[in-house]
Amino acid sequence: MGYKGGIFLDKATEERKKRREGQKKSLFREYLEAAIIALFLALFIRAFVIQAFKIPSGSMKPTLLIGDHILVNKFIYGIKVPFTDHYIIQFKKPKRGNIVVFKWPRDERKDFIKRVIGIEGDKIEIRNDVLYVNDEKIKTEYVGKYKDENLAQADKYLELLGESKHYILDEYIKHENYDPVIVPENSIFVMGDNRDNSHDSRYWRFVSLNKLKGKAIIIYWSWPHWNRFGHLIR
Repeated sequence: MGYKGGIFLDKATEERKKRREGQKKSLFREYLEAAIIALFLALFIRAFVIQAFKIPSGSMKPTLLIGDHILVNKFIYGIKVPFTDHYIIQFKKPKRGNIVVFKWPRDERKDFIKRVIGIEGDKIEIRNDVLYVNDEKIKTEYVGKYKDENLAQADKYLELLGESKHYILDEYIKHENYDPVIVPENSIFVMGDNRDNSHDSRYWRFVSLNKLKGKAIIIYWSWPHWNRFGHLIR
């Protein structure tokens, strides 16, 4: 009887052990599944919806400063086949004044951020430091002097480009002329807001629409410029 009782107790202990092991495996599986789902969602969001970028240069001053961390809407212009430049569906095209992130035409491993100045079919020209789009002078209003630790001095203007109102910088000691060009189909012409300190379409011409990564929407973090947190990008 005691022998049988011993067998019964051993079996009961073994069953409890198996249940505990099963619970541990179930808990581990739940955590693993949650981690896989979270990773998949993060990759999906990064690939199709939102991606974070850091501003490394002053070419977009005063709109974007070195150290700004921004979010870019990758969904706004369309959906691409993952890891390619081919659109599955294209919702719309950039407008003049949009700030966009794209693959640099001269080295697609690098991402650039600039403002759209011209869209397909537009005629772009600069005469004596004045920007013309389709032979119309782009209106600007003088705001005052701009100065920071990296830029000795520049004139600050409010530029009215299509539906966009934004600030630009211009070093008054320079006077630029740029021969007229016509923006090709499915392309854009881009420039930095810090006009005399930006490497942009004036040097390497146009950006193909399929090289766009998205539209800049908000500054979510900035160091050391704490007061820029949460600023919408216009």
